[in-house]
Amino acid sequence: MGQSAAQRRRQKSAEMKQRRIREAQRRKAIRTGGLTAVGVLAAGFLGFAGYMAYDQRTISGLETYSGLDRTHVPEPPDYQMSPPAGGQHHEQWQNCGVYTQPITDMHAVHSLEHGAVWITHSPDLPREEVQTLHTYYTPGDYILISPYTGDMPDDSDIVLSAWGAQVAVDDPEDERIEKFLRRFEQSNDVPEPGAPCSGMIDETAPQLEAQGQDTGVDLGEYALDGDDADADSADDEDDEGEDEDD
Repeated sequence: MGQSAAQRRRQKSAEMKQRRIREAQRRKAIRTGGLTAVGVLAAGFLGFAGYMAYDQRTISGLETYSGLDRTHVPEPPDYQMSPPAGGQHHEQWQNCGVYTQPITDMHAVHSLEHGAVWITHSPDLPREEVQTLHTYYTPGDYILISPYTGDMPDDSDIVLSAWGAQVAVDDPEDERIEKFLRRFEQSNDVPEPGAPCSGMIDETAPQLEAQGQDTGVDLGEYALDGDDADADSADDEDDEGEDEDD
């Protein structure tokens, strides 16, 4: 016996309702899948960004120091680390720049207090490696670069120091140098952020010794004899110009 017209309409209505339900379920599944994919991508991006930030701030071998004395002193003080990464210092700071002779700890440390990074290297570091170190400085940077005649941690050839932080490396192209500079140069986590790194002391330790000042630096081969001071200073300026040209 065939269906009545009313039955056929009810059946067709039920079929259409089922199709609408299935279509709604399909659209929901697509939206859910899309949101899940976006969530996975976002989580992946955030995870990658977090890893990059962590990698940029993680410096293998980094040593940190706290509670450093900021007292101004007229004579070279004793430091708890060599080269110093903070502590007592002279009231005058060392101008940032490249030096081919040792500079005094007590002036350099004052520069660290202003946010400078001091790159020290062994006096017998090969010339080409010294020149590579010099490329890290451009005028206006808060960076000091100089040979260092004192002890270096772990017999390393190169040490980077900031106020309260230090890392030793042996290769002038070590990636930690760039990381250290990005993290600590002109950092706000210093006693006097924003203070200048120019307009004060340009003289090296041999030049100050030649003027009769006690620098506390073991000069060795860098010692100057009175009248030779001016000539040696001029040679240094020529060398620095050559280094900048390189």
